Amino acid sequence: MTTAARRPPRHVFRWDLDKTYLRTEFDSLRDLIKSAIETAADKQAYPGASALLRALRAGEDHRICIVSGSPSQMKTVLAAKLRLDGIEVDEFVLKDNLRNLLRGRFRSLRAQLPYKLPAMLESRGASPPAPAETLFGDDAEADALVYCLYDDLLAGRVATTDLARILEAARAYPDDIERTLAAASRAPRGPVVKRILIHLDRRSPPIGFRRFGPRLVPVFNYFQASLVLYADGVLTARQLVFIGFEMLDSGQYELATLANSLQDLLRRGRLTVAVAQQLAEELARDAAAGALPSRPDLPPYDAVARAFADRVRQLRGAAPQAWPTDPEPLDYVALVDAEHDQRRDRRKRGVDG
Repeated sequence: MTTAARRPPRHVFRWDLDKTYLRTEFDSLRDLIKSAIETAADKQAYPGASALLRALRAGEDHRICIVSGSPSQMKTVLAAKLRLDGIEVDEFVLKDNLRNLLRGRFRSLRAQLPYKLPAMLESRGASPPAPAETLFGDDAEADALVYCLYDDLLAGRVATTDLARILEAARAYPDDIERTLAAASRAPRGPVVKRILIHLDRRSPPIGFRRFGPRLVPVFNYFQASLVLYADGVLTARQLVFIGFEMLDSGQYELATLANSLQDLLRRGRLTVAVAQQLAEELARDAAAGALPSRPDLPPYDAVARAFADRVRQLRGAAPQAWPTDPEPLDYVALVDAEHDQRRDRRKRGVDG
């Protein structure tokens, strides 16, 4: 499933799988068994996620890297699922929980930071470094914490000595600490993480992610993720619409739902009115020029443009939520302690994750 990069990448997109790309339930033993025996055809991606990944992969010198907590024993099935969805990836790293179990490393079965952070750092250090990275995760695990720590390490906001204390707080095994520190010393540095997108699978309140600053955007669906990437200059208006149409094709979304998703980002201050107006104008121009193919079973492009423009007009004069542009430095030791306590509480309630 790994393909060699033809030249140094211009942009790397790092994805999680479960609850980020795939609808995966693991809140009970029954869920885990069901997930383990599913075929590639049984597994379901979130609407729009496949189209978004294909659009990102189509970019010149773009690289797709997957680091997931899914068991490495499921790699064949998961790789087949990605092929079914027409997705080519450059790197595919899964968690060897069978090895952890055989070695009696029970803390490693659920802990994400001591697994994902070194894997991401090693990935960056093993190939020509990209000047830009975008990270995709979810709210079911510690992705927001791990991704922000990765960003702060590369940008020099977290020192190696602090990293050791954070890993100890995360209950990492000594060899995992050593591995992570070594990977951090080799990974090319710089302010390379341009965006962190967290899929709200658990419907966590977006305000809870405020402390991570504007780099992190919580999204309820992949149309919202695509809108953010359009604003970042990663996607074109045409690609955005095709992602939206895949979501309409799923039967789980309507045009009004997509327009409401845009409006939600505007209210939360995660998308500007100027960008939304630019999008509506681009779509209207393309529709008028006949530059976009039409389908009788989907809304015409000018209807899409009007729906988006209407949502922008409805918010005219309303003040969006303000997000701190220069948030306080994160106390990662406190954050990993809180994440550990939350996992323990979920286990007591009989909820994994």
